[in-house]
Amino acid sequence: MARSQETFGKKEREKKKQKKKLEKEKKKENREKQSADDMIAYVDENGNITSTPPDPDKKKKEVKLEDIEISVSRQRELTAEDFIRTGVVTFFNDSKGYGFIKDLETQESVFVHLNGLLDRVRERDKVTFETERGPKGLNAIKVKLYVEEKKVEPKAEEKAQEPKAKDDSSEA
Repeated sequence: MARSQETFGKKEREKKKQKKKLEKEKKKENREKQSADDMIAYVDENGNITSTPPDPDKKKKEVKLEDIEISVSRQRELTAEDFIRTGVVTFFNDSKGYGFIKDLETQESVFVHLNGLLDRVRERDKVTFETERGPKGLNAIKVKLYVEEKKVEPKAEEKAQEPKAKDDSSEA
């Protein structure tokens, strides 16, 4: 007896092909049945997409042209002080001329090169600096030692002299 030329694997592949062909034909028939009305989408007054058309009897809200905002919200003008950051020098190699500053606000490490220094710095110095984008990330520029601003009060001697001057003018 001769064996059949078709193996079990071939029969299975043929069944799968026939099944896919039938599914494809069904999808095609469904697409042909759909009308253009089924494909239309509407936008309601809140900007949501719906399948129902808007009600023509419903009263629409009037919107003034001045109330429409299409731009980015206004921000305050940036000053030079907004770009100045403070940080601590975590590492600085004098012989190689580079180091790193840890920003106190964001806690990120910023590279600093000798060319970006205005004052001589050492490790653990508190500094102020600005940043610029470099090829490998942020670079610190205009780096100088941090000087806390203190309120200058007149010395006690100067305070004592001022009232005397006023008294002298009133006596004359």
